[in-house]
Amino acid sequence: MAWITVTALRSFRAEAQARQQAAFEENIQLALWRMDSFLADLLAQEGSHLYFYYTTFYKAESAYTRMFEEIKQGEILIPSPLLTQVSPYILLHFQFDPHGNLSSPQIPAGNMRDLAEARYTTSEKIDKAAERLKEFCTKITRDALLAALVRPGPQPVSSTDIRITAQADGASSLQRQRIANEWQARYQNVQQATSSTTRHNIPVQPSSNLRLDAIRPVWAGGALVLARQVSINGENYIQGSWLNWTALKSSLLAGVKDLLQEADLQMAENEQPVKPSRMLAALPVKLVPGSMEPQKIRLTTPVFLSLGIAWVCVMLSALAAVLLLKGTVSLGERRGAFVSAVTHELRSPLTTFRLYTEMLAEGMIQDEEKRQSYLKTLCAEADRLSRLVENVLSYARLEQGSATNRIETVTLQELLNNAGSRLAERAEKTNMKLLVEGEESDLSVAVRTDTSAVEQILFNLVENACKYAASASDRSIHLQVSCEKKFALLRVRDHGPGISKSDARHLFHPFRKPGGASSRSAQGVGLGLALSRSLACQLGGNLRLDKSVRDGACFALSLPLA
Repeated sequence: MAWITVTALRSFRAEAQARQQAAFEENIQLALWRMDSFLADLLAQEGSHLYFYYTTFYKAESAYTRMFEEIKQGEILIPSPLLTQVSPYILLHFQFDPHGNLSSPQIPAGNMRDLAEARYTTSEKIDKAAERLKEFCTKITRDALLAALVRPGPQPVSSTDIRITAQADGASSLQRQRIANEWQARYQNVQQATSSTTRHNIPVQPSSNLRLDAIRPVWAGGALVLARQVSINGENYIQGSWLNWTALKSSLLAGVKDLLQEADLQMAENEQPVKPSRMLAALPVKLVPGSMEPQKIRLTTPVFLSLGIAWVCVMLSALAAVLLLKGTVSLGERRGAFVSAVTHELRSPLTTFRLYTEMLAEGMIQDEEKRQSYLKTLCAEADRLSRLVENVLSYARLEQGSATNRIETVTLQELLNNAGSRLAERAEKTNMKLLVEGEESDLSVAVRTDTSAVEQILFNLVENACKYAASASDRSIHLQVSCEKKFALLRVRDHGPGISKSDARHLFHPFRKPGGASSRSAQGVGLGLALSRSLACQLGGNLRLDKSVRDGACFALSLPLA
């Protein structure tokens, strides 16, 4: 059973871990889709800028008055939309001319600055853009940016890369193929967004001397930029925007917080996405998903319920075996105690019978007084032997469940009248006196019971009082009658040494006698109280020790009222 449990738990944990890992991978792919979708819009927006937007003011190709008269070319200047564009993810728009000079449409110079400050922007914004341009110069040069643009960008993953990565990670080819398909779908989505905007931002009548590349995200000098190459009449320009990576990263991670609690984004400069399950398709950035949440195992799962039920059955079986073994041992001990006790109790009266009858038969006793004394002794031993046999047979019938009760309705007065003479006679044999105490109203109450069984119970209680209270100064035995709710109480009390707490725990066990000097000298096999309680319970009542009595022992017999 232990091996089955361990094997089942291992299989369950492995399956649960596989499900959790699969759900974790699904969250990663969904997070990558969210971030790439957001970035695709940003790339499409930046890639849609016309090439002449990267100068602060550009000349209108044609313009007309209200009278539809054409204004001469060169007389109309239009501000670049980038001059006033505000985005939390764009720090600066820039342009490198063919000679390596760096400029920004957000930083007008000369008279253009006066015009920009008067109509379109503020001096503070221009100064701030100028500070960023200085910082940008320290990070990136035209040659470094050109080298980054010349390098090939991320490409769709080949089947060879899939096979190599699957072998390295221990993943199946099918799983790797699915992840690669996810990457290619995201990659095509981004490429479609950027390529479509590149086509749309070329003038309606394009010049044969104009070539405009798609915008690309690259890392250069530790800065993340969106840049493209523009060729005009054979002169090459580099245009683009400097991204605010800190703000962009925070926004991207906030968008997937519900999927990945501990996610992070890291620069992946010049990194080919051989492992596409962690790469963004829109930016050269890799996702660090963090650790999975600790596996939560619910005890209400079918595996745990099945194992729990199986273990409960095993434990119940073991408990049943233990109880059966204990019962067998207890039965053996009880049989041994029974044989020992009965053998001991039978040997004494039988020895007396044999000795006295031989003496009387051979005429050895000539004195008539002694003959009468011997005959009385033989009668007493006969009574003793009769009571012993009666108790043993009654207990045997109770153990076998074959005891029969003759239930009848009788008043307590009638019950005591039938048993009183026998009880009083037993008390007188030990020079003790039986006192019946009770109100007439209580004695007139009727009960439904077996009178012979009640008489046997009371006789056992009186006999015990005669045995164990024989040395008491007060040699009276009280038989008290009272009524409580649905039961009549018959209390038998003596003034002997009483019963200790240790003896009280085993008082009603068969073949157990209380300790003390009086117990060791008392006759009997220890069946009286066990038999009496069993009979009382069979009659619908009970027999208990009244622990409130300190002077002597008191037993209370309860019988159901009629």
